[in-house]
Amino acid sequence: MATFFTADTHFGDAHVLRQRAARFGSLEEHDETLIRLWNETVSGADEVWHLGDFAAGASRGRCREIFSRLNGIKRLVRGNHDTNRVLGLPWADPPVESAGIRVADGAGGECRLFLAHYAHRAWPGLWRGTRHLYGHTHGTLPDTRRSCDVGVDAWDDRPVGLPDIVARQKAATFLPEELQRDAARRAPPASE
Repeated sequence: MATFFTADTHFGDAHVLRQRAARFGSLEEHDETLIRLWNETVSGADEVWHLGDFAAGASRGRCREIFSRLNGIKRLVRGNHDTNRVLGLPWADPPVESAGIRVADGAGGECRLFLAHYAHRAWPGLWRGTRHLYGHTHGTLPDTRRSCDVGVDAWDDRPVGLPDIVARQKAATFLPEELQRDAARRAPPASE
């Protein structure tokens, strides 16, 4: 079982289609392509954390139909467009506003993650190496060494796994570790 992350699918959302017009000619093509790419990436046994904005503008029936076609064990971190028609879907756990999880890193260890729909400048565990994954920015906010947009606009319209996220973060130019070193230099010396 692998764990994948995605955000901002905006199934059924004619407004976001205007932003994605270069990639999709119609709302049906948009939705069908995202469903196909999801299912090519995710198996039925895989876990998917959707970090918000699953659907906007789609009816309850269309939300249920799309949800039922998507592979994986699905969990939701609520986004600003996730109304009751999305919150009422049969997610593996009740939707949350944010989550702290641990995921196998593929090298025999664990990676701590803080998941939210919105990008944060600081988050629980930042200075202990916790990585932050988010959506909402539609690929417009640069990644850092510890923070990454996992939305479909940032990842070729498909969910993404931890190895690809870590590789992208390693290539990022902004280093939160520099902030940590700077804060340590400004801190008063420990008394003896």
